[in-house]
Amino acid sequence: MTTDAVPSDLPGVVLAGTASGVGKTVATLAVCRALERAGRTPVAAKAGPDFIDPSHHAAVLDRPSRTLDPWMAGESGIHRAYARGADDGDVCVVEGMMGLYDGDVSTAAVAEALDLPVVLVVDATAGMESVAATALGFQQYADRAGYDVDVVGLLAARAHGGRHERGIRDAVEGLRYVGRTPPLDGLEIPGRHLGLHFGDESPVTAEALDGAARQIRTDTLLHLVRSPRFDTAPSLRAADETGLRVAVAADDAFRFIYPSTRDRLAARASVELFSPVAGDAVPDCDAVYLPGGYPERHAAALADSRTLDELAALAADAVPIFGECGGMMILGESLTTGDGDSHAMAGVLPVETRMTDRPVGLDHVGVRAREDCLLSPAGGTRRGHEFHYSSATAAPDARYAFEMVRGAGLDGANDGLREYRTLGTYAHFHVGSGAFDYFLEAV
Repeated sequence: MTTDAVPSDLPGVVLAGTASGVGKTVATLAVCRALERAGRTPVAAKAGPDFIDPSHHAAVLDRPSRTLDPWMAGESGIHRAYARGADDGDVCVVEGMMGLYDGDVSTAAVAEALDLPVVLVVDATAGMESVAATALGFQQYADRAGYDVDVVGLLAARAHGGRHERGIRDAVEGLRYVGRTPPLDGLEIPGRHLGLHFGDESPVTAEALDGAARQIRTDTLLHLVRSPRFDTAPSLRAADETGLRVAVAADDAFRFIYPSTRDRLAARASVELFSPVAGDAVPDCDAVYLPGGYPERHAAALADSRTLDELAALAADAVPIFGECGGMMILGESLTTGDGDSHAMAGVLPVETRMTDRPVGLDHVGVRAREDCLLSPAGGTRRGHEFHYSSATAAPDARYAFEMVRGAGLDGANDGLREYRTLGTYAHFHVGSGAFDYFLEAV
């Protein structure tokens, strides 16, 4: 990519996969650990609307991992998020989403927007020379796909040493071989219906990760990284202190919150955390934010929690409450788990939700406000994403805040149930969408 724009102070590389499930997260952790062993201070980032993979990055590095999603935050938004990594480290490893070219908002689009080189992660479980052939095919496909990206290296995931590694390495021409991650039990991260387990639940051991890091050719990798060039210097309007107190749910049932959103809220308001699962009292506040997460895993505890009663009382008193996906679910009438057990929830919103065995909403989302609401003025648009294994049945007279421009929403046409000054959506919003600044201003 040729540009006269401002260079970033943070060199980086994108680790992209041939598909989902090839071992990108473990490869990212191994590369970051290898860079630490080489005396560098790596930071990680994640392409796409992912809450879970960044939690693994943060658990290993003890530094925030930021989301780079051009749909939700725009190109300038991912520039800002990437540039903030320079506050925490001196080299950035960006983990891709799905396969390199998958989706209209793809890893390739993020790599192109940042002008970062790509190292392809290929699952080598059952291949040698064919692993190299796969990588070379991905390199050559860039022009056909219409992306200006440089696929410069190969990392073999789940590869043995010896003859297996030599067969891969010797077959690569036109790509740099940057190493492998071994097929060790201690390097596999189990998954569940919304993706991998969170970082604080990971069975990946420090010993196994150190062993994988020793298989990374750090000198080769550092030779490939480069500093991106932004079309505009990253900037963001100064965050004005509002003097507001915002209560934010934070426990295992409510943990899907982007670091950028958390930072922005903390910059503009006093943030008070509480745990609905533990039955905490809702802190004295001007507004409440209930992020998504796993309420279905704690449905019985939530049904017995005094917190839900307090939320219902606050809603009736017209305290602004925004519930996002899982947060919306607990504000409804009931939640039925995958086992068929139904639990009463807060009863604020006229909706019943039921867990399903496959995703009902899985896409980037665009919504348009039907009228003024907590997240947008009438006619305003917001971008986010949805990823839920549940269906919603709303009352016939339910009031919807948004019409769908893209995505499934609550019923294929609408999202954003309204009652009092409470709003619940299936959509997750990033701070780059403007939704949270408007939320604070609307309070």
